[in-house]
Amino acid sequence: MKRFPIEDFLARLGHHPVQRRANAVWYRSPYREERTPSFKVHPERNLWFDFGEGKGGNIFALAGEFIGSGDFTMQVGYVAEVAGMPVQEPRNNSAVRQPAGASFEDVEVLPLQNRALIRYLQERGIPSAIAIANCKEIHYTTHGKRYFAVAFGNGSGGYEIRNPFFKGCVPPKDMTLLPSGSTVCNVYEGFMDYLSARVLGIGNGEDHLVLNSVSNVAKAFRHLDGYGQIKCHFDNDEAGRRTLEALCARYGERVSDCSGVYGGCQDMNEHLQKTLAERQVRRENEKKSKSIKM
Repeated sequence: MKRFPIEDFLARLGHHPVQRRANAVWYRSPYREERTPSFKVHPERNLWFDFGEGKGGNIFALAGEFIGSGDFTMQVGYVAEVAGMPVQEPRNNSAVRQPAGASFEDVEVLPLQNRALIRYLQERGIPSAIAIANCKEIHYTTHGKRYFAVAFGNGSGGYEIRNPFFKGCVPPKDMTLLPSGSTVCNVYEGFMDYLSARVLGIGNGEDHLVLNSVSNVAKAFRHLDGYGQIKCHFDNDEAGRRTLEALCARYGERVSDCSGVYGGCQDMNEHLQKTLAERQVRRENEKKSKSIKM
């Protein structure tokens, strides 16, 4: 399990390289928000280092960052879950590991109202009306400290959580199906892409399925089998292509690749932010043009 490639581990969680060099692969940190990639993976040694946080290690240490726990058995369990590897349970029943969710204490879910969280989503192009209608606000304690984040619920009662400095999941991990009675389903890797689609008016009146991780694609079959058309809005990278291929192999011509809508961008949210920035530039240029004519 220790030799399971960290690159593959991150890809299954929906995180993909920004840059490749001779002996290193660079990412934006997978467990906190950042714009300049400072998270380095050394494929040959299968180790990682986060220069922004000044820490690193092997795949188990990385799993600990995702689940917020230094407990080794919990880290092993999380790696096994993501990598799809069997784990032999301890023979002593009293020593059976606690679920990863045990690292999140005093969890409180509220309507989204925190101004800092709403502003964070607005900076990513998501207006408050859409954010409040689709997301919650979660407060939790981990390692004795209190935190809050945007929360997006899944089908098993867990939450995908985001704030400007962290992204993760309050277990259990699962997909989110948003049905409306349509025979068409739009599929996304993460909830930020789903929210971006709502802003752009994509899929109005149709069903939506948020995988919350490309590793959930096989689990999605039970939801997708009954749809006549499946529109895929995956990232423009290798993991996104593999996920699309998995759905095409099962559903054939029922699958549509919609990534061309945001060609040139990594994902739907990057496309939304770029679109909004271009609109703002046009408005400013129009104002300048009018003032010059006057």
